[in-house]
Amino acid sequence: MTKVTDYTDNDISEPVLLITLIVPGIECITGMIGNGFILTTNTIEWLQNKRLSTSDSILMILSCSRILLQFWMMVENTYSLLFRLSYNQNVVYKTFKVNFMFLTYSNLWFAAWLNVFYCIKIANFTHPLFLKLRWRITGLMPWLLCLSVFASLCCSLPILKDVYNVYVNTSIPVPSLNATENKYFTETNVVNFALIYNLAIFIPLIMFIFAATLLIISLKRHTLQMKNNAMGSRNPSMEAHMRAIKAISFFLFLYIFNFVALILYMANVLSANSLGTVLCKIIMAAYPTGHSILLIFSNLKLRRTWKKLQHNLKFHMKV
Repeated sequence: MTKVTDYTDNDISEPVLLITLIVPGIECITGMIGNGFILTTNTIEWLQNKRLSTSDSILMILSCSRILLQFWMMVENTYSLLFRLSYNQNVVYKTFKVNFMFLTYSNLWFAAWLNVFYCIKIANFTHPLFLKLRWRITGLMPWLLCLSVFASLCCSLPILKDVYNVYVNTSIPVPSLNATENKYFTETNVVNFALIYNLAIFIPLIMFIFAATLLIISLKRHTLQMKNNAMGSRNPSMEAHMRAIKAISFFLFLYIFNFVALILYMANVLSANSLGTVLCKIIMAAYPTGHSILLIFSNLKLRRTWKKLQHNLKFHMKV
């Protein structure tokens, strides 16, 4: 698969440049603030109590990885738009991509494991395998997270050996009126891309979908049982279940959209600075931000801390 990208000064219009810089930038900054809040809240609890639950530990790791990912996405997006010729130099391009891919893989794995952990701990299934996993998941989780980091590293490092993209810095002169115009070629090895890149993000996708589906089924089943017991539609427990179902459904929606955007963006099937590429960048920046905001408002401890922080800010502003 070969994509031809024209990196002349007139390659991108000013409105598109501003949109591509500003919208993902705002999303990344918002996401870093949200993830910084999650990380700070759990770190303070860890320092005070000298211990942290497994779910909060995964949240801390996920938040830290997302802060790094969104910071790197913002830097790469800015550099690729403002310094396009330098960005497409072989060493620079590989440096940006290998870090982006490692952080992306890790982020997807951590989010999937968080969803799997919630599913195993919350979902009400009596299958022996499920019960065995519930008993052992807490002890297994540190090893699973370390294994995910190792797998992410193994799947991202091949880009340094031109496994995914080759001839990144190759150019040919193209006559253009009275001047010579360079067109840069980015060639993607389709077989290696499909085997390594797609597999690396497809496995956590399947895990996330499977765990989210099981959790939704379990919550809906429990909600129906409460309705059949005539507990009333305004019962707080039932409303909490419905909020959880909506939140998990939206998590799933964001995860799948992010998956599609990643595939299109990394496969070089879209021309640089096209509307499709801009949308992919916006979606990739929106996913960790949206997911983190939902995690804050669906987690009782984080929600209470956020409200307390808002109250304190309002009080100090009045003073």
